[in-house]
Amino acid sequence: MFSICLSYAKKGELMEIGNKIKELRLSLGLTQEELADRCDLTKGYISQLENDLTSPSIATLEDMLFALGSDLKEFFSEASDERVVFGEDDYFIKEDDGEITTWLVPNSQKNSMEPIKFTLQGKTTTSVDMPHEGEEFGYVLSGEIILHLGNKKHVVKNGCSFYFDTSKEHYLENAKNSVAEIIWVSSPPNF
Repeated sequence: MFSICLSYAKKGELMEIGNKIKELRLSLGLTQEELADRCDLTKGYISQLENDLTSPSIATLEDMLFALGSDLKEFFSEASDERVVFGEDDYFIKEDDGEITTWLVPNSQKNSMEPIKFTLQGKTTTSVDMPHEGEEFGYVLSGEIILHLGNKKHVVKNGCSFYFDTSKEHYLENAKNSVAEIIWVSSPPNF
C-alpha cells in the first residue's frame, strides 16, 4: 500500500497535508467524528492525520477528499473552478440499518443547503434529531412516510413535500412494507 508523505512540496512551499485536511473539514463545519463516519474511519485516525502523526494511503486520502467535496487534483492545486453539475460518480452513499443516504452534491457541507436522497426501508424509523437551528425540506419520490415533528405526526405521501423549522425534535417513520425515497434538503447542512 502506498502512503503519501506528510508534507507535499508546492512551488517552493511545504504544504502540510494534515493541516490542509483540517482546514477543509472545518470550512465545511464538520467534526472529526462526522468526517470519520462518512469515510468509515475512526475519529482517532482523523485526529492523528490532522496533527501529522500519520499519513494516509492514496486510497484513504481520495475517500476523505471525496467526502469533503474535493479530489486529489483540486486538493493539490492552487486554484480550481467550482463545479455546478454532479452525476452518479460524484455521489457519496452511506448505508446504515435500513437507511441509505446519498449526498447529491459532494461539497454541499460548505454551502448553505445540503441536498440528499434518503431511502428508508419499510417498517423502519430514523433516529430522533434533536432541536437545532435551521430548516428542512423534503419531497417524497416514492412510498409514504410519517414525519414526527414535536408531538405531531404528519403523513407525507408520494408526490408530496414537507418543510419545517428544526426547533423541535423530528424524525421519519416508514410504517409501510415498501421502501420510501425522499429528496431532503437541510439548511444549514446537517446530515
